[in-house]
Amino acid sequence: MSDLQVVVQEITDEMQAMPNRGEVATYIPELAGVDPNQFALVVVDAQGNVAAGGDADVPFSIQSISKVFTLTLALGKFGDRLWERVGREPSGSRFNSIVQLESEHGIPRNPFINAGAIAVTDAIVAGHQPREALGEILRFMQFLAADDSIYIDHKVAASEARTGFRNAALANYMKSYGVIDGPVDYALGVYFHHCAIAMSCRQLAMAGRFLAHFGANPSTILPVVTPERARRINALMLTCGHYDGSGEFAYRVGLPGKSGVGGGILAIAPGKASIAVWSPGLDVSGNSKRGRLALERLSKRMEWSIFGA
Repeated sequence: MSDLQVVVQEITDEMQAMPNRGEVATYIPELAGVDPNQFALVVVDAQGNVAAGGDADVPFSIQSISKVFTLTLALGKFGDRLWERVGREPSGSRFNSIVQLESEHGIPRNPFINAGAIAVTDAIVAGHQPREALGEILRFMQFLAADDSIYIDHKVAASEARTGFRNAALANYMKSYGVIDGPVDYALGVYFHHCAIAMSCRQLAMAGRFLAHFGANPSTILPVVTPERARRINALMLTCGHYDGSGEFAYRVGLPGKSGVGGGILAIAPGKASIAVWSPGLDVSGNSKRGRLALERLSKRMEWSIFGA
């Protein structure tokens, strides 16, 4: 057993023994019934070795983690023109806040809050039918993970659509400022569905490898994005990937990361590893409670913090 596998198993055992596991998201009805006792941690290192612990092959709703991949796609289509409709600054507010949109003329603060991700989704949809755009997003995820079994959980998507009144408000507000170009229902429909993509930690860690390896898929050595773009996506993950908990995550873990209210977190140790953790119970900021703690311990024991050991 490798040293990495030993560390992953130790942390998995520690997390499974924790009594305080946070609270599952209840505002999306399909997520409210998820068992909070589940836990998984998967690390794929630079050599392609996989260390896995817990429920590593159980699919879960990745939710906002999908925003990393839609941002990557949109930057591939529009390059720096994308930043004309979405900013790059931490929000310091809840992920679904409308306050900053009101004071900043409809421009979302960054692509990882809900408003920013809806604007990015609108850019991807431009000139396409929603089904075509969604298919492109799903195929991109399957390609990155080298796994065609990744799917959209349509029950979760329908649940989000039924209850997504605040997201609809955000989209309509941006539409009033011209930030959303296409039909609001197109952007929202695709947004709800890509947030409802279901993946296991093993699949998610595989999909994130290009960000850990300077933009290249380590299996094929072919570039997914340029090294500069990979570095900038990682920078946004570090500063904005956990909403109003981003500073605490950077302080505790010291790695770029993106969370989702399904309890997953994708974290990147540049040049070293792609990491996925899943624990459905959330903290007060809407981030995985045990997931963040597991990544803090992993980063410390492997000395992977980008700020030094």
